[in-house]
Amino acid sequence: MTDQPSINSVSEGMGLEIFDGAQGRQRRPRPALTHREAAREIPVFSETDVLVIGGGPSGTSAAVAAAKLGADVTLVERYNHLGGLSTGGLVIWIDRMSDWSGTQVISGFARDVFDRLPKEAVLGPPRSEWGSKDAAITDYWSYRSAAFQGVVTWSPTIDPEALKTLSMQMMVENKIRLVLHALAVEPIMDGNVMTGAIFESKEGRQAIRAKVVIDTTGDADMLARAGAKSDSDIDTSDIHHCINTAFMLGGVDMERWTEFRRTNSAGFADFMKRGRDRLKFFEKPFFSWRSDIGLFMGPRLSGYSAIDVEDLTEVELKSRQLAVKHLEIYRTEAPGFENAFLLLGAPQVGVRHSRRFAAERMVTRKQWDEGTVWDDEVGVSTSLAPKWKNISVPYGSLLPSGLEGALGAGRHVACDASSHTFLREVPQCWMTGQAAGVAGALAANAGIAPRRVEPRAIQRELLRQGAYLSPSIVAAAEPTASAAE
Repeated sequence: MTDQPSINSVSEGMGLEIFDGAQGRQRRPRPALTHREAAREIPVFSETDVLVIGGGPSGTSAAVAAAKLGADVTLVERYNHLGGLSTGGLVIWIDRMSDWSGTQVISGFARDVFDRLPKEAVLGPPRSEWGSKDAAITDYWSYRSAAFQGVVTWSPTIDPEALKTLSMQMMVENKIRLVLHALAVEPIMDGNVMTGAIFESKEGRQAIRAKVVIDTTGDADMLARAGAKSDSDIDTSDIHHCINTAFMLGGVDMERWTEFRRTNSAGFADFMKRGRDRLKFFEKPFFSWRSDIGLFMGPRLSGYSAIDVEDLTEVELKSRQLAVKHLEIYRTEAPGFENAFLLLGAPQVGVRHSRRFAAERMVTRKQWDEGTVWDDEVGVSTSLAPKWKNISVPYGSLLPSGLEGALGAGRHVACDASSHTFLREVPQCWMTGQAAGVAGALAANAGIAPRRVEPRAIQRELLRQGAYLSPSIVAAAEPTASAAE
C-alpha cells in the first residue's frame, strides 16, 4: 500500500476521488482440485413469458414495462428488496435525468417513480430551476449534488425505504410474479438460445422456463455463463471501476456542515488533509434526502474485481473499518457531526463495473463527438458536459452477440469504457431496463426472437409509456402524430 492514496478528479466536476486500496494484499492459495457434481432432475418452478433476472433499477423497470404490454412476467431477486444499488446500495443520489438545457431526457419509468414517491422522500431542485445558470442557485445546489458545470440539473437524493416500498407496489399493481431470496446461478440453453434459468433458494435448486430472458444482474452473470463475450477494460481517470460499501451517519447537521465547506475553504481543506493523514482513504459526505443524515458513497476503492468473491469480501471488510473510523473523526472534528452515529452500512456492496457484454451496436466515445442518433434508438442519456449533445442509445446495445432469446440491460449494457462512466448510473439503468422490458414483451407476445423485433415497434411503445426519444426518432416512429403537432 502506498503512503498516500492515488487521487483522480472525475469528469462530473464533483471532486470525487479514487483510492487504490488493493496494493500489497495477500491471498491464501486456492487448491488445484475439482469436485464432480452428480447429474439430477431439477423441478420447474414456473413457466413465464418474460423472465427478468435481478431486481435492481434496470430489472424493476424492465419487469414493469413488459407487464404493461400484457406479458406474464417473473422477476427473480437475490435480496429481500427491490431497487438494487439505488436502495440496498445506498446510491440514493440519483444522477442527472435532465440535459444541459433542463429537459428531462431520462423519463418514462424514471418520471413515474418521482411522480409517485412521497414529497418528503425527495430532495432536489424544483422543475423551474432545471437548466438554470444563475450563480446563487447553482451554488446552493452544487452542495446538494444537483448542479454541475454551472448548470442546475434534475439529480435528486431520495429515501431508499420509500423507493423499496414503491417498487414492490409496482410489482403488485402490474401482477408481476416476484421471487425474492433467490439467486439465479445458470442459464438454461437450447443450443445458443436461452430458454430460462436455474436458481437457488432455501428450497434448493429449481428452474424457470421463459420465452425471453432479460439479464439485469448488473454483471451480465447469465449472459457470461451462456458464453457471451464481454469487455472489462476501464477508464482509469473515472470512478466507474471502483467498489465500496456506502454508509449513512445519522444525528448530523448537514446545513451546518455545508456552511462550513462553503465559507471556510481553508478549514475544510485542512480537515480533509488531517483525515487522509490518519486513514489514507478519506471521504466527504453528500446531502441525503434530509438534513440530519449524511451520505458517504466512498471511499471508492480501486484494484478490486466485482466478480471475485475474495475481492468482494475484502472490500466489505475495508469499507466497514473505514466507516467506523470516519465516524470517529467526523464526530470529534467536523462541524455538524458532534452527535453523529452510524445509521446504516449498505446491505449491498457498491459495484460500479465488472463486465460489459459484446453486442452488434454499442455506445462509444466517438459517438459523443459525432452526435450520432441511432435509427434503432431506445433511449437518450445526458452527456458528461455541455460541449456534447445528448447520447443516443441503440437497441443493438441490448442484444448480446451470439445469443438468442436473451436481452441485457443495466450497468453491463454494451458500450466502451468511457461511455460506461455514465451508462452505469441509476437513471440510465431505468432507461435501458424499460427498453429491454418492452422489447422482451413484444418478442414473447409475437413468438419471435428479440433480435427480430422491429425497433420502430419498440420506439412507439416506449413513447406510449412516456419515455423520451430524439426528435428525429419520434418523427420516424410516429410520423402522423409529429405532423399533427
